[in-house]
Amino acid sequence: MNNLVELHLHLDGALSIDNCKKISKIQNIDIPGDVEISNMMIAKDCHDLNELLTKFEFPLSLLQTYEGIKNAVKNLQDELIEQGIIYAEIRFAPEFHTRKGLTQEEVVNAAIEGLNLSKLKSNLILCCMRGNSLDKNIETVKLAKKYLDEGVCAIDLAGAEGIYPTKDYEDIFKYAKELEIPFTIHAGEADGPSSVYDAIRFGAKRIGHGVRSIEDFNLIKLIKEKDITLEICPTSNICTAVYNKISDIPIKELLDNGINITINTDDPVICNTTLREDLLLVKNAFNLSDEDIIKLQLNAINASFASKEVKEEIIERIMK
Repeated sequence: MNNLVELHLHLDGALSIDNCKKISKIQNIDIPGDVEISNMMIAKDCHDLNELLTKFEFPLSLLQTYEGIKNAVKNLQDELIEQGIIYAEIRFAPEFHTRKGLTQEEVVNAAIEGLNLSKLKSNLILCCMRGNSLDKNIETVKLAKKYLDEGVCAIDLAGAEGIYPTKDYEDIFKYAKELEIPFTIHAGEADGPSSVYDAIRFGAKRIGHGVRSIEDFNLIKLIKEKDITLEICPTSNICTAVYNKISDIPIKELLDNGINITINTDDPVICNTTLREDLLLVKNAFNLSDEDIIKLQLNAINASFASKEVKEEIIERIMK
């Protein structure tokens, strides 16, 4: 299973043990052994999204210098190529990488430099964060505008959805629309359909997760009418206890209702998965065909924030 497209991938949730070792070495940071790193990062028995979020602390500690961020992005892309991925959108919150004195802009520049060191076709999504001050999130939006089409392709809203409701962040996306910045929004994961309604009202054309939309039939009709794409992350949904098993996720119902869905990993290292593994889980759970898997990849590239030229190139590669 190759020629895959990944739209929902967090940098700090995708830092492999090997990547951790490489970037810690160039920063002269001593880190524990493989088993200890695994215990700190991989979510085995999380009870909800808030508990999963605690697993980001260790990888984030290694992503606080220009060299660390640059090389982490480069290394991640090289790993994605090995996994059969041909296009990816990597997201991160610049504010979370400023602990050692970097500005948000320096963080973004480091990530763009790392992006350009790999042969993978990829882009960056800058995450505004639930719980951040408005000023910090607005700074992230301004940077997205400054570097749009120079490595950055969109913004996002991420974080503890159940604690910080989507409705409280309308000002961010009103500003993003004024600046003509594309955006996706995490919604319908830890919170229910109301969160997705708010994201759509703000103007989102993609929804991060969105699986709980199925709880409201009128919302499903709205998603179809507006041609909105859902970035579904199956293994992540199990890790955050949204569902108990893959077959519980309403993937078949969404497909049967004509909803554009994509399959993604979210945090592949923390959730101990890969895109290929998630696709196989979905294929087996819902008896999908090879043609169905190809359609999911086409859904992803068509919904991506890539340029028209890149989309055409990736579609051609998927269809070979």
